[in-house]
Amino acid sequence: MRMLKEIAARVALCVLTCGVSLNAAEPATKDSAPAPKAGAQPATAPGAAGFVPSRLYVLKPNDVVMVKVYQEEDLTIEARVARDGSITLPLLGTVYIGSNTVEKAISLIRDGLAKDYLVNPQVTLSIVEYAKRRFTVLGQVNRPGTYEMPGDDQLNLLQAIAMAGGYTRIGAPKKITVQRVVGDETKIFKRNAESMAKDKGEKPFEIQPEDTITVGEKWI
Repeated sequence: MRMLKEIAARVALCVLTCGVSLNAAEPATKDSAPAPKAGAQPATAPGAAGFVPSRLYVLKPNDVVMVKVYQEEDLTIEARVARDGSITLPLLGTVYIGSNTVEKAISLIRDGLAKDYLVNPQVTLSIVEYAKRRFTVLGQVNRPGTYEMPGDDQLNLLQAIAMAGGYTRIGAPKKITVQRVVGDETKIFKRNAESMAKDKGEKPFEIQPEDTITVGEKWI
């Protein structure tokens, strides 16, 4: 009888111990998960608060930028770059960032804040909206018209013609002109796209905003 009681006691102890172990091993449920820390921000997709541009991208009038200073939320601002290249920032007032690279613009803002206001400010600059950059393709292409240049990427002549649907049956890759306004002067560049396509070592001809590309026609 005593032996039976000892066995029963051991079984009860085993069940109790196993139950505790199982409960400890259970994963935390949604209700039992720890609350997020105060001020924690949910993860966001890249670009949700703006596009992160190349540090060598040159800022242009009508670009919309967002400037942030680490741990200084009051200094966060979204602004459109004015025609003269300026934006207005808290503490600093007018800062001329247009025609500067992103890297240089960040340096200008950081140096201005460090001079009189903050110790070692950490500044970031993102693009909320790129200024519209357009070019036109005319002549012997399948889809003549005006196109927007993609983001802050560079675009060369061959890529621009491809965006316009490529050459027509009588399109002449050797007879291409690019019209470009430089200051008060209109310049005409004559280019051989056939040579560019064949010679991978030839330097690409970069297209600039407001260029007009005209593809001539073959003599048939």
